[in-house]
Amino acid sequence: MTTVASFSIDYVQHLSPEGQLVGDKAPPIATDFEQLKKLYELMVLTRVFDAKAIALQRTGKLGTYASSLGHEAVHVGMGAAMKYEDVFAPMYREYGTQFYRGVKMSEVLLYWGGDERGSNFSGPKHDFPWCVPIATQNLHAAGAAMTFKLRGQERAAVTVIGDGGSSKGDFLEAINAAGAFKLPLVLVIVNNQWAISVPRKKQSGGQTLAQKGIAAGLPSIQVDGNDLIAVHAVMDEALKRARSGGGATVVEAITYRLSDHTTADDASRYRPQEEVENARRFEPISRLRKYLMSNNQWSAQQENQLLKDCAAKVDAAVEEYLSTPKPAVTDMFDYMFAELPHDLAEQRQYALEMENNG
Repeated sequence: MTTVASFSIDYVQHLSPEGQLVGDKAPPIATDFEQLKKLYELMVLTRVFDAKAIALQRTGKLGTYASSLGHEAVHVGMGAAMKYEDVFAPMYREYGTQFYRGVKMSEVLLYWGGDERGSNFSGPKHDFPWCVPIATQNLHAAGAAMTFKLRGQERAAVTVIGDGGSSKGDFLEAINAAGAFKLPLVLVIVNNQWAISVPRKKQSGGQTLAQKGIAAGLPSIQVDGNDLIAVHAVMDEALKRARSGGGATVVEAITYRLSDHTTADDASRYRPQEEVENARRFEPISRLRKYLMSNNQWSAQQENQLLKDCAAKVDAAVEEYLSTPKPAVTDMFDYMFAELPHDLAEQRQYALEMENNG
C-alpha cells in the first residue's frame, strides 16, 4: 500500500489566556502597541454596544438580536487585516469587523429594529449586507472573488460561517469553487462550539473543521479565536496570499459563544452553566488587557475612562436610532420591482390608505 497524500492542520496561538506571549516568534503586531490599543478599544466598544442592544431588545425597543459576546477578537482581528478595497460578506453578528470598516452602530440597530435602511450602511459600499440564510454569503464572496480574479485586481473577499453552518452545501460549494479556480478568498469558520442547541461534537466527526478545506485543495489552519494577535497574523498572511494570486484559505477560529444564540434563544435549556463559566476564563478582552497592562501600555484609569467613553458613544448611537423617523409604509413595495405587479399595486394602495387613515 502506498500513501498518495497526507495532511496536517496547524494551530496558531501567540497570546496565552494569562496574557503572555507564547511560541518562538511573535508577529509584528504583537509589539505595535498603538495599533493593539486601538483594536482593544474597538473590542470593548463592541462589547458595550452588544450589552446595550440586548437591553433594548428586552425592553421592546429592538427586534430579535444576535449577540457577539466572546467573538470580539475574531471579528476585530479580521477587520484590521483587511484593506478597504477587499470585500466582506458577513453572517449576522460580525459587528466588530463592520465597525472597523466604518459601519455605524445606529445602522446595526436600525437593521435589528426591522428597518431595512440599516442595510444601506456606511463603510465600503462594495461590502455585502447581513445575511441571515445560513451560508449563502459564502457563495456571494466566492462570486466576488471570481470577479477580482477575472479582472486581474489585487483584492480579496472575506466571508464568515459558524461551526454548524460549515456543514451546509453552500459552504462546501464555495470552498470547492475556491480551490478549483484558485480564488482570492478567505473563508473563516467561527467555531463557537454551538450551532444554536447542537454542540460541536454532534455536528462533525472530524478532528477539526479546518480540515474541510483540505478536501477542496485549500491551505487550512486553526487559530485561537480569543487571541487577537494570532487572528490578525493568520488573516494578514491569508489575505496577502489571496491578493497576490496564491488562492484561498480556510481559517477555523476557535472561540466560545458566551451569549444565547440570539435573544430568541435560551441557552440555559441545553448548555451547562459550568461550561460557560469555564469558557469565560479564555475570553478575548481580558486576555488582551492583561497583555497590555503587563507591558505598561494600559492602566485601570485608562480602562475606566474607556468604559465611560464607550457608554457615551453607544448612548448617542441609541438616540440616533430611536429618533430616526419611521420609513414610509410604501417602502416595502417600492424597491423590489421596476414595474409593480397588479396584486402588489393594490396592496400598496391599501396600505397607504390605512396609514393615512391612522
